[in-house]
Amino acid sequence: MSPRTSQQFKEIREEKKALIMGAALEQFANEGYYRTTISNIARHAGISKGLMYNYFESKEALLQAIVLKSVNEATKFFDINRDGYLTEKEFVFFVRKIPVLLRKERSFWRLLMQLLVQKDVREQLIKTFHEPDAKGAAGKDPGSYSTPLQMRKIIADYFYRKKERLGSDYDPVCELNLFFSTLVGYAVKNIYSESEDDKKMIERIIEMYK
Repeated sequence: MSPRTSQQFKEIREEKKALIMGAALEQFANEGYYRTTISNIARHAGISKGLMYNYFESKEALLQAIVLKSVNEATKFFDINRDGYLTEKEFVFFVRKIPVLLRKERSFWRLLMQLLVQKDVREQLIKTFHEPDAKGAAGKDPGSYSTPLQMRKIIADYFYRKKERLGSDYDPVCELNLFFSTLVGYAVKNIYSESEDDKKMIERIIEMYK
C-alpha cells in the first residue's frame, strides 16, 4: 500500500472536521449551547475527546466554525467580483440565489436556526465577531468575507448609497433592518416547508428592496 499524499491527508482532515461540526451543531441545537460539553460532542461524533482538540481548541471555536460555514455558503453568490461594492445587479443575483442556498442543506439550516435563537449563543457570537451597528462602510478588506460583519457592512453600504437617489426621506437604517427581517422570515418559511414555489416571493423581496 502506497503512503498517503498530503492532499489525501488534507481531505481526511476536512472530512473529520465536517463530522465534528455536524455533531456539534446537532448537540448545540437540541441540547443547548452551554449544556453541551466537548465530551458530549466527541461521543456523538464517535471520536475521543483528545482527538477533538486536534481539530478545534474549544467549544467557542466550534461555534465560530459552524457560523462561518453558513457565511461561506452564502458568499458563493455574494459580490461575485469581490470588489466590496454591491451593485443592483449583484444584489438581485444574490437574493435570487437564496432559495438555492437554503434548499441545498435544509437540515443544516434548520439546526442552525434552532441554535441562533438561543440567547446565550447570540451573546457569544456578538462577543466573538465584535459586531457594532452597521454604518455603511465596506471595510479595508472587502474581498475577504471571514465574518458575518463583513457581509453586513457591504450590504449596509448598498442601502446607504440608495439614499443618494431616493432623497432625504429615505431611511437606510430602517430599510436595512427590514430587509434582514424579511430574509429571516423567508428563510424560516423556506427551511420548514417542502414547497418549491417561492419564485414570486423572491421577486417581491427584490422589488421591495433593490
